[in-house]
Amino acid sequence: MAPLGVSSRRVLIIDLNNFSSFPTLSIGLLVASLRNAGCDVRLLSPLAYDVEASERERSELILDHWKRRLHLSTWAPAAPVREAARAVRNWWNNRPHPRVLSEAAKALADKPDVLMLSAYLQHYPTVVELGRLAQAAGVPLLLGGPMFNIPETAAAWRTVPGLVALYGGEADLSVGALVEAVAAGGDLLAFDGVVLPDGRAAREAPPLRQLDSTPVPDFTDFPWDRYRVRIIPLMTGRGCQWSKCTFCSDVVSASGRTFRTRSLDTVLHEMREQARRHATSNFLFLDLKLNSNPAMFRGLAEHIQDHVPGAEWIGTVHVDQRADNGLSRRDLRAAVASGMRRISFGLESGSQRLLDLMNKGSRVEANAAFVREAHEAGLSVRCTMMKGYPGETAEDLEQTAAFLDSYGPYIDRVRFNDFSLLLGTPAYEAAKADPSQYPDLRLKGQDARRARNGYARLGADTRRYRRAKAQVLRSVYEINRRRIRSSARAFDGLM
Repeated sequence: MAPLGVSSRRVLIIDLNNFSSFPTLSIGLLVASLRNAGCDVRLLSPLAYDVEASERERSELILDHWKRRLHLSTWAPAAPVREAARAVRNWWNNRPHPRVLSEAAKALADKPDVLMLSAYLQHYPTVVELGRLAQAAGVPLLLGGPMFNIPETAAAWRTVPGLVALYGGEADLSVGALVEAVAAGGDLLAFDGVVLPDGRAAREAPPLRQLDSTPVPDFTDFPWDRYRVRIIPLMTGRGCQWSKCTFCSDVVSASGRTFRTRSLDTVLHEMREQARRHATSNFLFLDLKLNSNPAMFRGLAEHIQDHVPGAEWIGTVHVDQRADNGLSRRDLRAAVASGMRRISFGLESGSQRLLDLMNKGSRVEANAAFVREAHEAGLSVRCTMMKGYPGETAEDLEQTAAFLDSYGPYIDRVRFNDFSLLLGTPAYEAAKADPSQYPDLRLKGQDARRARNGYARLGADTRRYRRAKAQVLRSVYEINRRRIRSSARAFDGLM
């Protein structure tokens, strides 16, 4: 029954984040909030219709190594092949899936009051096709996503067919009222964070601070029978306590601006409730930095087993230089004793000079101690790294190769990417304002639809640089080809 004074609106949500291992946290929050507001919600999950799901970071084969070498090649004669391969891969990975479109058409034939999509930027081709279907069915489309608070990106997406509003904010507490306004033809510009198809926009949505008031996510409609292991995603807070890395787009997104934390009690309540609902004790913390509040990290370690006996969990941290960052040898051992099985962090580079250019707030020596101590405590260690940051030299890559040679035995997985110049990040703003700050970076065309700016690196294509990069990639492959630590295999492929 709808709460008094709230009409029951029929809402169709299509989850485009088709993960193979766990339900989508943002969708679960939307579903819970809408149902609390009295809406009749139907969730369409592609995984339930045998659409191939996203899978990440499995044990690698030699073919994966050669693909990475081609993708990250800086050798000028290889550029045409590399760009063609990238274009084909991007087209294939991001093409609209016929089954998603056919099932969406069937659901839209029932004439819901609103179609809602929560999209990542790679979903644009699918969103356009779904918008056309909604338009043909006479169903208004409400679209949101974490990067739609970036003005250039919102402008590139507001012309999606069938769109009535684009939302760049955190809708946990307001989505019910927003859906009612869409269905009733109300004033959408009364909602912070809204951009209309004609370009009119409300003021920017402020960060949501009442995190303890957000509902327990509703994952009941996800196809739990399709998951190899039942894993519950959750967050203890939003944003990042450091929030200064020059390359990071997460902290400029609608949900990542400023660090905000929940209370330990509400987090533990959510874990207990989700374990009861879904008969599982496996948890994935999606916080940008689980140790932003060391007291939260320690509180989890101290109390999880009291609330969910047998719980196992994983999360991401930042090895920063605070006197107390919550990652001492004692803290890591306590986390393992409480069920933590895997820990991920941004290593980025083995060069201190490059970490300083990135404003990473890390020390190479501290990173080395962390991976060794985390491994010795019993954790499966995963890290992210990149090549191509402005100013990177062959010597920087040689230092990275030396780091991996020394500490690779303590690491289970490396996610190694090319540097991306993402809109809104400090690196992008600096390069746009004063190109002389990055003399080896030449800006090319902007791709606002994907919230990034093209660039070319000048002077990187030297024999010494290519040799050092090849050494790094060999080490990455040697790490990634191994099976991960047996205690963490339930979380294989996750961060």
